Amino acid sequence: MSHKVLIIDDEWMIARALSARLGAAGFEMHTASDGFSGIEAARKLLPDAILLDLRMPDIDGFEVLRRMRLEPSLGIIPVIILTANVQDTVRQEARVLGTAGFFCKPYDPELLIACLKRAISRKSVLSYGESS
Repeated sequence: MSHKVLIIDDEWMIARALSARLGAAGFEMHTASDGFSGIEAARKLLPDAILLDLRMPDIDGFEVLRRMRLEPSLGIIPVIILTANVQDTVRQEARVLGTAGFFCKPYDPELLIACLKRAISRKSVLSYGESS
């Protein structure tokens, strides 16, 4: 069974390239081009993981993450940040919000795939533990 991954990124070329690379690695890929449509897509898809850009025109990635954390069905989805912002304060904010990973663009695809697999694996263990 392939795992569903949602990319929320307003840069369609990055989202498209990332989607192709992760799709080739066996993931079922979905994309959203802004924060609001990303939240809506997450509600509909309930993906196994989300790759989230921080700089978007409508609401930034941190606000997307805060809103998702308020919804029980979305709050448990592992989120990995992909951003061009390399400031330590941004990394710290991501950590505080409980992200499963933080990657600066350009990212190492193999490390990203490993982080994604690890995050999905942990979510599966947590979900299993909660239901027993």
